[in-house]
Amino acid sequence: MNTQSAPAAPAKSRVVSNVVKGCLGNLIEWYDWFVYASFSIYFAAEFFPSGNPTAQLLSTAAVFAVGFLMRPLGGWLLGMYADRHGRRNALAASVLLMSAGSLTIGLTPSFDTIGIWAPILLVFARLIQGLSVGGEFGSSATYLSEVATPGRRGFFSSFQYVSIIIGQLSALLVMILLQRILTPEQMGEWGWRIPFIIGAVAGLLVMVLRRSMDESEHYKLEKARSEAETASTGKKPVGSLRALLQYPKQLIAVFCLAIGGTVSFYVYTTYMQKYMVNTSGIAKEDASVISFVALFLFMFLQPIAGGLSDRYGRRKVMLFFSIGGTIVTVPVLTLLADTTNVFAAFGLMMLCLVFVSGYTACASIVKAEMFPTRVRALGVGLPHALVAASFGGTVEPIGLALKQAGMESTFFWYVTGCIALTLVASFMVKEPSKNSSLEADLAPAVPTNKVPVA
Repeated sequence: MNTQSAPAAPAKSRVVSNVVKGCLGNLIEWYDWFVYASFSIYFAAEFFPSGNPTAQLLSTAAVFAVGFLMRPLGGWLLGMYADRHGRRNALAASVLLMSAGSLTIGLTPSFDTIGIWAPILLVFARLIQGLSVGGEFGSSATYLSEVATPGRRGFFSSFQYVSIIIGQLSALLVMILLQRILTPEQMGEWGWRIPFIIGAVAGLLVMVLRRSMDESEHYKLEKARSEAETASTGKKPVGSLRALLQYPKQLIAVFCLAIGGTVSFYVYTTYMQKYMVNTSGIAKEDASVISFVALFLFMFLQPIAGGLSDRYGRRKVMLFFSIGGTIVTVPVLTLLADTTNVFAAFGLMMLCLVFVSGYTACASIVKAEMFPTRVRALGVGLPHALVAASFGGTVEPIGLALKQAGMESTFFWYVTGCIALTLVASFMVKEPSKNSSLEADLAPAVPTNKVPVA
């Protein structure tokens, strides 16, 4: 008989400490990820043969895409590692990989010095970083959901996207400061290496902090249960991927939830700046300020929406995003295309980000609550990474290609269709009672066709 008791509620100070340490690693991961995109205009010539600057930038963009393609592999490998060897170990490994990738980029000599080895080392570094960021989401989402105070899991889990946004803003801030301090020549020669070194050192410090985090009680109880079953039956538990495939409905729900949320997130936080410049005709400097202020406010919306999901339910908050996003996307993008007024553009962008908050604040906890402990990190991380690689990474190319073809309005409907998939998936989730813990933490891990959301 299983006599395990429910995990004891941790002290509030320990919860806050664990959440902060988990989010600091996530911040560093995304800082490093965006530093590459931000500073590629300076280091492209260092890694590829001199000649056409456009060809050099295209080469760095191709290497950036390689990182996206590695994210599913990272979601799979680090997700399995987190489910088998602990959330804390996986999170420490994730930030260590990202730190190693940044250090490699920051210290690699130029093409003129070591020849073909320069781009080879750059690709190697991005492969490592792709693995890292691919595994970070699932492990981090799982850890935050499991260490959070019951009844406030939505609030604490929302800080995952807070840290992602701070990572974006930090990379932009470092770039602005360096541009003010160094000359363009200095930035091209050696200044671009500074943000990578900063990321590498910060990553090592955060790895030490993550080693001091408390391991999830849910994971420890599941590990004890698995060891007891193995001792009594002589059979080891089924492999993580094979066990995950026993939850097909949950996997479909995660895919559909992630498609609309991921596409809208990249459209309104990343592509929007280019859209305002290329389509609306807003000055680059104004578009940068609009995006920075909007992202800054968007960051504060996360805990608000997460807290609302604790009070009113995850599904209602997800429906707020998916219904609102489905209705306003085409009108907002159409109106924005015809305005050069910076205040109107800011208002339209902010309106969409308010709706997107309904997804980003709940993305971690909703997906984590769909799977039992033994496959939770893999169940969250792998489908999310697949969607990020195939849909998130293609937002900008699709938008620009349709604009080039004179069919930009088709892009508006593409985004709307993706959000509509999330709308369907939102109706698939089922709210359990308010006093429920994470699903299947103590019960035997038996497949179910229900998709619970606490």
